[in-house]
Order: sequence, then structure tokens, then C-alpha cells
Amino acid sequence: GTGYIAVAAGNSYTLGIKDDGSLWAWGNNGNGQVGDGTTNPHNFPVQIGTGYYAIAAGTSHTVAIKTDGTLWAWGSNNFGQLGDGTGNDRYAPTLIGNGYTAVATGAFHSLALKSDGSLWAWGHNNSGKLGDGTSQDRYAPIQIGTDFSAVAAGTSHTIALKTDGGVWAWGSNLSGQLGDGTITNRSSPVNVLGLSGAVAVAAGGDHSLALKADGTVMSWGANNAGQLGDGTYAP
Repeated sequence: GTGYIAVAAGNSYTLGIKDDGSLWAWGNNGNGQVGDGTTNPHNFPVQIGTGYYAIAAGTSHTVAIKTDGTLWAWGSNNFGQLGDGTGNDRYAPTLIGNGYTAVATGAFHSLALKSDGSLWAWGHNNSGKLGDGTSQDRYAPIQIGTDFSAVAAGTSHTIALKTDGGVWAWGSNLSGQLGDGTITNRSSPVNVLGLSGAVAVAAGGDHSLALKADGTVMSWGANNAGQLGDGTYAP
């Protein structure tokens, strides 16, 4: 289609926001992740609502932010990844909170930034990927820290950017995706070694990347398929 300004992809389903703020979704819908109030799959876009500007998709859950700062979620909720305080799947957008500006999703966990720079996380917490110092699943947003400006989530790890350009990471680290020089899982944020002046972050399944203000890209973690881009297959 045309007129889209943002897009997100989950596991076998897709969402897009048009320039008029309308949200459209299609694909697999077994857990209500499309958000149209049903569990019927759709092979063409169906409109979900209006007033949206940010969207993220996990394996089978969706989290989105409206222009008024309200946070909405729907789809699979078996680990509390929707953040509504329950473990019940939701087939239509459910209000989670307000004052949010950015959102990210891993396979089964979610994170969002508020306008005051505070970072919040909820959902599955194996390997400590929520960053609250535990491995306990959270069914409602819990604050992780302050002074953050961006966040990204891999399958089982999280990477976030601070306002001073420093990068922090937590969760699974079996492939070195946290960048702290070890392969030890971390349940609280640790500083990515030797990295400063970052302006953006991204996370794959088990690898991480950061974009610096001078335009250079840094990568670390799993490299079995060459995903680090350094010309090797070495982690």
C-alpha cells in the first residue's frame, strides 16, 4: 500500500501506521496480535484504530503508542508481555498507561520509554532481560532506570541508549551480545565496554549494534551467519 510512515513485523504478522495516524495490521492472528478483536488470520491489511505514531511487534504480541502518549498492547500475554497485570491474551488494543514516547519488544518481553527519560519493562524475564535484578516475570511495567533516550530488544536481551551517548545492556549474554567482555548473563544494566557517543541502538536475536554520531556502526555478539559484518564468522 501507500501512505505509510512506520512498520513493524512480528512472527508471521505485520503492522503499519499511515501518515494520518491510522494503524493497519495483517497476517497470523492466533493470539489476537493483529488487534481486530478476533483470532482470524488476515491476508490483507485491516484497520485497527487511529491516532498512532509508534509500533513494535514481538513473537505474537503488539505494543503501540498513540500521539497523546498513551500506551496500548494486545495479543499473546502468557508471560505478561502486554503489561496489563494479567496473563490473559487480548484480541483488541488494551490501555496500559500514559506518558510514553518509544517502545520496543523482544520475543516475549516489552520495554517503553517515558517522556521523563525513565525506562520501563515487563513480560518474560529469563536471563534477566527486563533488567530489574531478578529473573521473575513481570505482568505490569516496572521501572528500570532513568536518563534513557532509546531502547531495543533481542530475543532474550535488551540494549538501551543513555542521554549521554553511553550504551547499556542486560539479559542473555551467551554470545557476548551485552558487550561487557564476558559471556555472563546480567539481570541489571551493564555498560557496553569502550562505546560512547552513540545515537541509536538495535538488537538482533543474539547480537547488538550501535550507531555513533560520526556515522560509524559498531556490532558485537553472535556472528555465526556473519551478522556482525566484520568479514568473519567469529563472535
